[in-house]
Amino acid sequence: MSLLLLAPRINETGLQLLTAARRRGLRAHTATRWEVPSELAALRPAHLYGGPLFADVASAALGVAPLEPPADWLTTLPSGLLGRRVECTTLAEARRLRRPAFLKPPVDKLFPARIYPDGSGLPGPDALDDDTPVLVSDIVAFTEEFRLFVLDGAVHAASRYAVDGALAVSPSVGPDARAFAADVLAACTDGGARTRTRTRTGAGSGLPGAVVVDIGRTADGWAVVEANPAWASGGYACDPDAVLDVVLRAAGPAGLLTAADAPFVRPECTVVR
Repeated sequence: MSLLLLAPRINETGLQLLTAARRRGLRAHTATRWEVPSELAALRPAHLYGGPLFADVASAALGVAPLEPPADWLTTLPSGLLGRRVECTTLAEARRLRRPAFLKPPVDKLFPARIYPDGSGLPGPDALDDDTPVLVSDIVAFTEEFRLFVLDGAVHAASRYAVDGALAVSPSVGPDARAFAADVLAACTDGGARTRTRTRTGAGSGLPGAVVVDIGRTADGWAVVEANPAWASGGYACDPDAVLDVVLRAAGPAGLLTAADAPFVRPECTVVR
């Protein structure tokens, strides 16, 4: 029987995925601890849903290959899709920043993503390694923000999640948002196939076949907010069955991994308990 294992501290999206998965006949289970329950460890094929820590704990044990966007994906987009300057740098360099900027870790929530007056408020070398990736973005105000669950280069589910920076969930996504989303996804393709180049640091361009992309409206038009792993993203008002489609692909069996998605597998790491 196929397994969908969810992290402890289940959220609303997790509850919806449990229901949708069980309706499909999957064995959907919420872990009670940050480990794979022994009675479920042998179930294959397996999938997971949870944050980066849970992916690091469970993916190898379950034979799952979690897909995530490249750390520098925003910087590879045409400037017309960003509406601001975005740079991917190291934490050591970001600490030397002497201007206000929006700073965030690309994937893992290693420190709060927010506007910093300068880089002096970032974690020091005693807390995080100097080479930790950091996205440095010009400050921009989004009047509306939308979440897109993307499957094979097309929007599979969408939802509004914020208005003027405050949570405002709605299933309504207008044609202008969808048109911009199509432009963004087209920019990640090369002759109809997703571009997959990787540098020596592991960064690259393009997106995995299953991923989440956030876009927003500003006073000057539309812009990409960010991209995130589907297996660690909330669904807001998206259709849970459609979200499940993307999650199952984004954190599925390593043995079924396609060559196109292979460059986007989250690197394995050892979790120290």
